[in-house]
Amino acid sequence: MKYRKEANSASFFRYNQILMSINYNNIPSPCFVLEESRLRSNLELMSRVQNESGANIILAFKGFAMWSAFPLVRQYLRGATASSLSEAKLCFEEMKTKAHTYSPAYLPEEFDEILSYSSHITFNSLLQAEKFKDKVLDSADKVSIGLRVNPGWSDVETMLYNPSAPGSRLGVSDEELKDGLPEYIEGLHFHVLCESSAESLVKVLESFENLYGSFLPDLKWVNFGGGHLMTRKGYNVDLLIDTIQKFKAKYPHLEVILEPGSAVAWDTGVLVSRVLDIVERKGVKTAILDVSFTAHMPDTLEMPYRPRIIGAGDPENGKPTYKLGGISCLAGDYMSEYSFDKELEIGDRVIFEDMIHYTMVKTTTFNGITHPSIGIWHENDQLEIVREFGYEDFKNRLS
Repeated sequence: MKYRKEANSASFFRYNQILMSINYNNIPSPCFVLEESRLRSNLELMSRVQNESGANIILAFKGFAMWSAFPLVRQYLRGATASSLSEAKLCFEEMKTKAHTYSPAYLPEEFDEILSYSSHITFNSLLQAEKFKDKVLDSADKVSIGLRVNPGWSDVETMLYNPSAPGSRLGVSDEELKDGLPEYIEGLHFHVLCESSAESLVKVLESFENLYGSFLPDLKWVNFGGGHLMTRKGYNVDLLIDTIQKFKAKYPHLEVILEPGSAVAWDTGVLVSRVLDIVERKGVKTAILDVSFTAHMPDTLEMPYRPRIIGAGDPENGKPTYKLGGISCLAGDYMSEYSFDKELEIGDRVIFEDMIHYTMVKTTTFNGITHPSIGIWHENDQLEIVREFGYEDFKNRLS
């Protein structure tokens, strides 16, 4: 599987030391736990990229929207990208700035309010741009108008996550711009990477310039989108910086924007679960947990990928081996076998690693299952539970 979460830096050994030093029996289960020092480490690397490349890096809420951690994020990143009215409001309220907003299509009844929370508005089609341009141009505050384009290349193999798939609805094609860009367009936006490398960005930029380079001298900014997994172990950060520097040298008048989601919170925390029951059917042992893969970790099924677990690994002869079953009634709510260092018992904690980016923002209350609590393991080695959930959270989503 291409997209499997893994260690992201040379300090991963220290990260595991911290994880193993935590007494998980003292942490309520289930619970997402963000490790503050790991988040800071990622942000420091991203700050280096900003400073050395000259690009602006903003947070993509679709990957990480844990706003209780935004006071730390704001120390390093200069803004955020939003794809809905709710995200734009969150940016204004908790990132303390207006959003770079993009949506495949805007709801007419929400557009005025979205505009009030946005510094940039990017459209997905010429029709949408024409529909709303007068409102943007007539707004009291200067809001920059952009257009999302399809650069025609992507390394994403999982079609669910590939914005350049044949017939993609995302991004205007070069054929649609044969008569040029509307004069009110100030920037172009592309987003075709997903947990990708700097080498992939080089290829995307080459294709982007081939298709849209003639427009660049008249623009103010280019947004390289997300998917730049610069905090992942082995990512060529120097190549990323060099690539941006060379692009800016060719187009010194352009602001370059990156909007990663995964990279911000990559490997910054865990999901703590516990064993509720162990059943054996036809020789297969299943440990049933107080979490759900479909409700609490849907990306493990969508992506798909096999999450890392502390003290466990792929099936190994001679070791206690279990399927891990979620608590929902969905038949497919499970992960295939893991081998553990010791036999599991009722009440044991099972710790899923790297569960902060994307996992948290996709959670649901399917089956009425209680959402995991949310906590921060602070740099002073103290746990703060910042949010707990209950019946009202489930009920208020319905009517």
